[in-house]
Amino acid sequence: MTTLSAVAEPETVEAPAARRVPIGSPLYNRLLETYYHEAEMLDELRFADWTDWLATDLRYTAPQRLTRLLADHDKSIDRSVMHFDESYNTIKARVKRLNGNSAFAEDPPSRTRRLVTNIRVETTATADEYKVRGYFLLTRSRFEQSKLAVMSGERHDIVRDLGERFELVSRETILDQAVLGMPNLAIFL
Repeated sequence: MTTLSAVAEPETVEAPAARRVPIGSPLYNRLLETYYHEAEMLDELRFADWTDWLATDLRYTAPQRLTRLLADHDKSIDRSVMHFDESYNTIKARVKRLNGNSAFAEDPPSRTRRLVTNIRVETTATADEYKVRGYFLLTRSRFEQSKLAVMSGERHDIVRDLGERFELVSRETILDQAVLGMPNLAIFL
């Protein structure tokens, strides 16, 4: 006579809850230094150096901001329409074009200044990857114009710790403006 034995249910392994990385901790300080360095590289037009911190599986996006009533505020970001939706390869192609002689929108190049602030870091379910949220303020000057273009927003990043350095895995830039205050986005945010 055969007896049926109970089949044990597989144990579900829950991902560890995200936890905030303390401000001032060594990990936080390393990440903050990386963000300051990124802003410096972009402002100094060192795009080839900047691409070295991008992961080859990068996703780099900026969805459209819509103006909605307070009751519909949660629908103010439209991810079906993007100002840009890029990968590592498309960014490398843009950098190659910027360093060539066909980047008419950025020759002469814009003068930019990126200010990065309010950096918050959390762990993720993936070991050595961190969720980084921060604010930015970008100023841009073109030619001999006295008018300064300003853009602000929030960035939602995933950053991978490679030990000796970090790499940017994804960035979603949420712009504060529904209508852009500059003629093009030929610059990196």
